[in-house]
Amino acid sequence: MDVVKQEDRLAGDLVVDVIETSSLGDRSYLATDGEVAVVVDPQRDVDRVIAAAGRLGVRIALVLDTHVHNDYVSGGLELARLTGAEYGLAAADEVPFDRRALVDGEAVELSRRMQVRAVATPGHTFRHLSYVLEGTEGSVGVFTGGSLLFGTTGRTDLLGEQHSEDLARHQHASAQKLASILPDGAQIWPTHGFGSFCSATQASGDSATLGEQKRVNPALTLAEGDFVEQTLAGLDAYPAYYAHMGVQNTAGPEPLDLREPVRAEPAELRRRLEHGEWVVDLRSRKAYVVSHLAGTVSLGLDGPMVTWLGWMIDWGAPITLLGESREQVGQAQRELARIGIDKFAAAAVGTPDELAADSDQLRSTPTATFADLASALSGDSGGRPAPEVVLDVRTNNEFAARHVEHAVHIPLYELKDRVNEVPPGAVWVHCGSGYRATAAASLLEAAGRTVVLIDDIFDATADAGVPMTDAT
Repeated sequence: MDVVKQEDRLAGDLVVDVIETSSLGDRSYLATDGEVAVVVDPQRDVDRVIAAAGRLGVRIALVLDTHVHNDYVSGGLELARLTGAEYGLAAADEVPFDRRALVDGEAVELSRRMQVRAVATPGHTFRHLSYVLEGTEGSVGVFTGGSLLFGTTGRTDLLGEQHSEDLARHQHASAQKLASILPDGAQIWPTHGFGSFCSATQASGDSATLGEQKRVNPALTLAEGDFVEQTLAGLDAYPAYYAHMGVQNTAGPEPLDLREPVRAEPAELRRRLEHGEWVVDLRSRKAYVVSHLAGTVSLGLDGPMVTWLGWMIDWGAPITLLGESREQVGQAQRELARIGIDKFAAAAVGTPDELAADSDQLRSTPTATFADLASALSGDSGGRPAPEVVLDVRTNNEFAARHVEHAVHIPLYELKDRVNEVPPGAVWVHCGSGYRATAAASLLEAAGRTVVLIDDIFDATADAGVPMTDAT
């Protein structure tokens, strides 16, 4: 769930509101002295930011992006247009729209009590800026975007693998630069790192000061060469839709349109499913396995639906949303609009029974635990189809670290194009917690495969007696 939470008051009575987009693993920020405010890295649905400003009774005077984002469509331009605020971005970024072109060291005074200072921090991108928040008592914190994160840094391969090493060296130098110019008590406010694929490795923690990061962050504890080696070794695949985000943000995103899609009747849903279109079931996986329409893809709103749908689809493919309520469909629209998907073929609301044109469209999916898998591999499948294939749909790094012995590995984001590579027979499919495995099971069912969903936490393999292969 997306939340807005108010930080403790900072030196000089400055306040920072955190606007969290948990579905993408990102944060936006609103900092204020009680009268005027600066917003950093807003998501496309800026009504949340405007609501936060209204709750605090402050005027948004400045909107900043730390970089041209690759993981979401920025709301910076639209927020500036709606509020009359100035919009700032790095001067080195060539864009076709008007903005305040900021350079290293430039300060923007918002009031006598608050200003922000741009600091060049290349690494996540070549032109990345961080913004130091300054009050009457000096620097109180820094908005680091994709530079210094909690326990890690932003990944360095989004502009092409050929730039990864160069940007990793920049990332190390930028972190060292921030450490040299800011006090240890300065707060760190990163945009990425809360589950975002923009972080080089898994971030840790929910808040931090610069002094705390000096003790734990590899960019501040390792020599440059060791940091670069560790960073490049930890990089894994990132969502395919990232290729479209920078393009939209450079061109200037269109205003957000959250009008309801056209409603689809059961006969139309059946037609779309028969044509192999993306019809996405937004309910929880627990509801999906009990009953669903044949051919639908399970990507529930109780998990990172937007990341996986954006990663798997062919960009521009027609999408139909199925929800239990209009609110579910509206939430999905909002989340998908953040990555530039805001045109839908149709939507429908109701239970599977209500949305089925015929009863033979209804399906259910058998489920199991890892303990059940261990028993099935020993010959007792508990009435389920015996496992002829164990399919692991986790990422490359997850699989390399530890996996079920003899498991077939196809990451979820590749599965739709590699279904034919899954060996014949009944497939028992798993991931790290059950969410990705449910999506995979739905894709396999649509391809006519017999599937058992292992809806369990991967760590349960330790006590379940499943034969495992560990990293060497």
